[in-house]
Amino acid sequence: MAYFNSHLAQTPPMGWNSWDCYSVSINEDELKANADFIAKNLKQHGWEYVVLDLGWYCPSATHETYKQVDIPVEIDEFGRFIPCPEKFPSSKGGKGLKPIADYIHSLGLKFGIHIMRGLPMKAVAQKTPVKGTNVTADQIAYEREACPWFNSLRTLNFAKPEAQAYYDSIFELYAQWGVDYIKADDVNAWHEVENSDGSPTGNGSPYRIDDIEGISQAIKTCGREMVLSLSPGGPETTLINHLRSNSNLWRISADFWDEWGSLKKQMERCAIWAEFATEGHWPDADMLPIGYLPRGESGGTNRQSNFNSEELHTLMSLWCMARSPLMIGADLPTTDSDTIKLLQNDAVLAINKYSTNNRLVKSDNGIDVWAADSTKSDNSYVALFNKNDSTTQVTLNLAEVGLTADSAEELWQRYEVQLEGNAVTVAIKPHDVVVLKV
Repeated sequence: MAYFNSHLAQTPPMGWNSWDCYSVSINEDELKANADFIAKNLKQHGWEYVVLDLGWYCPSATHETYKQVDIPVEIDEFGRFIPCPEKFPSSKGGKGLKPIADYIHSLGLKFGIHIMRGLPMKAVAQKTPVKGTNVTADQIAYEREACPWFNSLRTLNFAKPEAQAYYDSIFELYAQWGVDYIKADDVNAWHEVENSDGSPTGNGSPYRIDDIEGISQAIKTCGREMVLSLSPGGPETTLINHLRSNSNLWRISADFWDEWGSLKKQMERCAIWAEFATEGHWPDADMLPIGYLPRGESGGTNRQSNFNSEELHTLMSLWCMARSPLMIGADLPTTDSDTIKLLQNDAVLAINKYSTNNRLVKSDNGIDVWAADSTKSDNSYVALFNKNDSTTQVTLNLAEVGLTADSAEELWQRYEVQLEGNAVTVAIKPHDVVVLKV
């Protein structure tokens, strides 16, 4: 079976996304400031993508208003979203996002954008022509199955061949702009959103086979290689062949935010999906809601991440042990230095980039034990996660993970751990983790 662009994303993509810190309101200066920060402080550690999330075509939307029906958007003569010049002045004169892509490429980084399935309601109302066809937007769209949280779109009717032509036309435009990475939203199955008491909300959306295949096909024929990420998440693992055949990464949950309960739930999902990570195709545990979050959708404005230092260690360690893509959610120029140091820990990041056989070995008494093997050396990794609300002393015989060693190195605090009889004993703070290289 031929998988989608397997030569791309040979390791889990690492980068930054604007959603957690700016929601729909980011502007060009803020985007460039974060790109500059990555180029100066993080690129040498493997961080390379700068992804512009939802709202780049919405001149006046905020996180309070973007879910309203038919909000103002910018489109071109073919009904394709284009950036609003109020937020992105370099796009004036029909330049689109190419000047921004060129700027990011000049820093040695790669540029990504967020897109939604379907086509704009504005294009349907104006009956804009579908490029390369004899039909108009209203002839390839229908009102049912609308996105439940972005109500300015219509669903494409793939019974009409011109629906594929519409996707082909937008990716022709993105290729001209120089886009390297696509986050395609409202296409992956999601049905796991819960109320604060744990009860299901009833919200959700099915796995959009037509849209996923249409977007995948459009990328293949657009003339430029692009990594494809599917959002939000919650698909069944039985879809693995279709996911790999049509994308490079796919979310495994609805939006993940900075709450300890959500992080514990993500541990369960990562354990299920870890075995399906392979070169070019990665289960995605979602962005990292860390650091300073000035205008994100969740939790209010001008705030710091709710995760404490121990939980930040756990977050980064889990994503690396599960080999999830790493997309920073912080506004980097205003984020504290301790958080930035987490993103510069090459020893931990090496697990994400260069490991195999990543797995949850056991889960007992609030302690999760993960293990993985390095692909660059004879070393292995063991991570001990303390999900308890109190400091817990843990003794692990490395034979339980198939290892023998006399000593080990802890990769966050960088100290040597002595073993007795092939067993390691450590005291782990609440919600913290010990990551060992043996």
